[in-house]
Amino acid sequence: MTIVQPFSAPADQGRDIWHMGALMRFKAVGEDTGGQFWLAEQVSNRGYASPLHRHTNEDELFIVLDGELSIGVDDRTYQAAAGSITFAPRGLAHTFQVESPEARFLILSTPAGFERWFFETGMPAQELTVPPAMELPPDIEGLIRSLKAYDVELVGPPPMPPGARG
Repeated sequence: MTIVQPFSAPADQGRDIWHMGALMRFKAVGEDTGGQFWLAEQVSNRGYASPLHRHTNEDELFIVLDGELSIGVDDRTYQAAAGSITFAPRGLAHTFQVESPEARFLILSTPAGFERWFFETGMPAQELTVPPAMELPPDIEGLIRSLKAYDVELVGPPPMPPGARG
């Protein structure tokens, strides 16, 4: 039996990484929560988007703090403004895209485990103001392989960036 200890994470503390052009601050990981969940704060610019993907093991909750996201879950699209939440249950394909000039949001995933993928495929954020150069396009085959290790299926590309829509 794992005994989980209470903890508190101050606003300016966490494990910071750059991941595919986004700054992520992990406020809690599975080691902190007895494997129950992980929580990260993400800051991204307009147009940042996640590829369409499906989790076998995890549910995800998006909590928008500032800005606006467009979040697709299954066949629905939600316009998520500051203060809103959007739930993406495991087994349903989902994606999100930043619609405002910048967005700051929380991602809560349960159970924990998938957060390790971000640490394996991201890089520590030494300088928090400038993202590292991003390989464009990313190594799609490598991305698919790395996601399969976590029972996550890449289903499709990210949404089209704002302004590119017809």
